[in-house]
Amino acid sequence: MSNVNAPFGFQQRQGTGSSPTYEQVTFGNGGIDYNATAIYFGDPVVRAGSGDGTVKQAAGSAGGSTVTMAGIFVGCKYLSTAQKRIVWSNYWPGSDVAQANQSTIEAYVINDPNAQFLAQSDSTGLAQADVGSNVDFNIGTGNAANGLSGAFLIHTGATTAAYPFRLVSLVLSPPGANGTASGAYNYAVVAFNNVETKNATAANT
Repeated sequence: MSNVNAPFGFQQRQGTGSSPTYEQVTFGNGGIDYNATAIYFGDPVVRAGSGDGTVKQAAGSAGGSTVTMAGIFVGCKYLSTAQKRIVWSNYWPGSDVAQANQSTIEAYVINDPNAQFLAQSDSTGLAQADVGSNVDFNIGTGNAANGLSGAFLIHTGATTAAYPFRLVSLVLSPPGANGTASGAYNYAVVAFNNVETKNATAANT
């Protein structure tokens, strides 16, 4: 059975801590850049570059994902303008906070250098020969209904040292499950390669 194209971003599979939070950290005091761009659960995030330490959704390959990542976004807390209360959410809607209250936003991010993530590949797919190489991603389209990311891995066929992820292994079991067939849209396990806590590791060749 062929794999179904249904990317879900980067889902933590292993880490230094224990499930479900592993080693997630809090970026507080206005942790998310004030703009209209949503950030979904499992999205890679980068520093906004505004000089205040906030993060925003990473651009993916279209914007050059060799920029050092801040980590993987796994939720937030903010003072909702519409609901007039503190909201905990698995995704950042990109609005619903008055700019004057930006300091109320907290972002929850995974940036542990030992973390590993499950992700889906693109229409080219990843092969066993790619294991050990660095891979890129694209941001895809997030789902506002469930807050999940649409990010996925890109088969680049390159060894660029600054790519954000290192391919650890392919997912082959349970047999017949989505993502376990070889070729397009298969699943893989990746580790950080270029993140603030683990910067620009050289690629294997």
